Amino acid sequence: MDLRKLKYFITVAEEGHISRAATVLNISQPPLTRQIHQLEEELGVQLFTRTAKGMEITHAGTLFLEEARNIFALIEQATERTQRAGQGRLGRLDVATFGSGILDTIPHILLAFRRDYPDVKVVLHTLEKHAQIEALRQRRITIGFNRMLEPLSDIRSELVVTEKLLLCVNEASPLAQLDGIDFRDLEQHPLILFPAQSRPNFIDKVLKLCEVSGFSPQVSQEVDDILTGVALVASGFGVCIVTEAAQTLRLPGVAYIPLRNTPPGASVDLSCIYREDDRSPILESFLGTIREYARSRREDG
Repeated sequence: MDLRKLKYFITVAEEGHISRAATVLNISQPPLTRQIHQLEEELGVQLFTRTAKGMEITHAGTLFLEEARNIFALIEQATERTQRAGQGRLGRLDVATFGSGILDTIPHILLAFRRDYPDVKVVLHTLEKHAQIEALRQRRITIGFNRMLEPLSDIRSELVVTEKLLLCVNEASPLAQLDGIDFRDLEQHPLILFPAQSRPNFIDKVLKLCEVSGFSPQVSQEVDDILTGVALVASGFGVCIVTEAAQTLRLPGVAYIPLRNTPPGASVDLSCIYREDDRSPILESFLGTIREYARSRREDG
């Protein structure tokens, strides 16, 4: 059915008069009359009763008027939703996370994005580095957050934040009373390392920093994640080098102290990764949120 005829019908029904409806529609009266006649023929019912005062809508016409308005409401809704989707304001965003970024930076970004784009459904996936890359290539996720990423031709990486390294110690240890500890002095303390999978990773970075500082650490444990590492510190298994984000883990029995006289490179980057060829509006919207967050972090020092 021609949507133009529906529009004409609605206008005639609302105006109750062919002449007034023609004026509203900016057309002449004869073609408008023909369109209404054709519509009645298509439907096989009389929509109006012609009277001396104008066009009186019939019972069937009243029912059809309701449905015609519903049709235009659906079209308007579909148009709006399509436009919002094209602007990255509607749809679904699959985000992969892993490691200590989820303790601080990533939740702040997700909260800012939800505030600005409330109609985008964000679905989180916990995937380690190599699984994230595979999921990106298979289009199962749109974006991922990770650290220490090797350059790949089909995957783009953007820096989000750079975090300093801290030392997590047991509150009962004399170290907890210090304002900081020289990196070289870590040689004297059992060290808990993480994560044990997806090498090279943060473990390899810590070992390299120790090597540059001229010592081999006493490795107490290698564990899968930062939470396990901090929990072992609380239990007295040793100390653990962590990122600044770890300070949000307020486990009983642990304290965080600065590392001093650290070798070059004693920081760690959190980056976001996405497909090089992805031009989706939702991704662009999310990247905008990430870049704004990164800019504010740099300004805050």
